Parts: sequence; structure tokens; C-alpha cells
Amino acid sequence: MAAADELAFHEFEEASNLLAETPDAVTTSGSGQLTPQGHVAVAVDSGGSYGAEEEVEESDKTALLQEKQQPGFWTFGYYQSFFDVDTCQVLDRIRGSLLPRPGHNFVRHRLRNRPDLYGPFWICATLAFVLAVTGNLTLVLAQRRDPSIHYSPQFHKVTVAGITIYCYVWLVPLALWGFLQWRKRVRERVGPYTFLETVCVYGYSLFVFIPTVVLWLIPVPWLQWLFGALALALSAASLVFTLWPVVREDTRLVAAVLLSTVVLLHALLATGCKPLPLEPLAPPPQATSLPLNLLPPPTPRSQVT
Repeated sequence: MAAADELAFHEFEEASNLLAETPDAVTTSGSGQLTPQGHVAVAVDSGGSYGAEEEVEESDKTALLQEKQQPGFWTFGYYQSFFDVDTCQVLDRIRGSLLPRPGHNFVRHRLRNRPDLYGPFWICATLAFVLAVTGNLTLVLAQRRDPSIHYSPQFHKVTVAGITIYCYVWLVPLALWGFLQWRKRVRERVGPYTFLETVCVYGYSLFVFIPTVVLWLIPVPWLQWLFGALALALSAASLVFTLWPVVREDTRLVAAVLLSTVVLLHALLATGCKPLPLEPLAPPPQATSLPLNLLPPPTPRSQVT
């Protein structure tokens, strides 16, 4: 155990000298109470200085981050931030596109000003692959039911489906974003989304077509049309509910034409994804023999003299 004198208060020599020079001086503590002469009290601050120091440190960090040079458009680091999402965020955004609700903005409630390209990229790639696979499976199943249908592997469908879907997800949002930027100059109240937010909305809206394309393998035409109409309704509703807060400040004519165009283009894409009905090949024409009574009579041979 420590000795009792070690636990007692000790006076500092410098403080004693100062008090000796100014005997009338009175020291105060952080709480404002007076202390007896000849003793030194340590001033304890209430913590305001620590908060001020933390604010200064945060401001310095912010200044350093601002001074840090942003990566260029042509570098890999520029696009790395667009793929910085986890599985929970992607699943939450997919869930939001599958269950659209009026008054529930996909950009504000799901993206939260952090659009990503990871989800749209893999959704488009998966949809193109599923379209190509189901297209070949449809031909195989049709050939088993009807041997007259000729089947040959159609690997070009992967390329055609991929080019079509990626062009749709990039070019249509680009045209929409450009139109909204132009309308923003005409009417100041119209505030469009960013280009990446628009691409993200279109990319996640296509997820519903992936299970729909698989269900189209069921060889029942009316059931295929029912699945397609349901998928189109969910996907188009997700786009309309997201774009409505932006276009509602514009004139009614412009808003109606814009939303109708968005739904029409989406319907054309859904119709193009649907497999066409297969028809058996017509049998080749066969040579038919004429009956004997219709054959021309043989010509008599000339007699040899």
C-alpha cells in the first residue's frame, strides 16, 4: 500500500514562488469557487474546449478531402464508386422495383442519392443470358412435341439480346435525361434526376422479366400473355411512380406524353422478349403419278418399207 504521505497534496515550487511574490492572489477552480491561499487548484474545463478542438479537426479533415484530387473520367477509380454496394442494398433495391407503391419514390427511398451500376449491369446480363437459353429450350421442347420442327442451336441470340437490352438501358435513359434537362430550363420547378439515377431506375425495373421469361417456357399461350402483362404492369408502374414527382410540375400534356412514351417503349421491349409461336415446316412437294387413263396414247411407229 502507498504511504499516507504519498497520498497527501503537495505544493509545487513554482506555484509557491508565485504565491509568495503575490500573496494577495486568489486562485479559482473550474466551478468558480475560491481556494485558500498557498494552494494550487487545477482548473477543470467543462468540455467546451474539447468540442472546439474536435470541430477544428473535422474541418481540417474536410479540407484535406476536398483538396484530394478526384480521379479522372478515364480511370478505373472513377467507376469504382458506382460498384461500391453490398448484397443487402442490391436486394433492397430489387425488392423496391418488384413492389412499387404510389407515393413511394424509388430514387429517394431506395437509392438515397447513391446510384450504382452493379445491379443494373448484372440484371441486364442475366436477362440476356436467360432469353438466349429459354429461346433454345423452347425450340427443343417444340421439336419433341412435333418432329417436323427443325432445331439448330442459335447462339447468336445471346449477342442480339445483350445488345438490345444494354442499348435500351443506356440510350432511353439518356434521351429521357436530356429531355428533362431541357424542360428544366423551360420550367424552373422541374428538377430531373441525374443520368446515373435514371439508368439505375431502368436497370432495376427489368429484374421482373427474368422470372417471367423462365415462366414463358410453359407452352400455354394465354398463360404466357398473362405473365407478360403482369410483369409489364409491375415494371412500368415502378418507372411511372418514380418519374411522376419530376414531371408533375410540368404541363399536363407534356407529362402525359412523356409517361405514355416511357410505357410504350417498355411494352415494346417486353413484347420483343416474348418467344414467337412456332409453326411446323411445310413438307416438301412430292412427285405425283397420273392415272393410266389420263396418260397420252402412244404415238404409232412409222412402218419401215
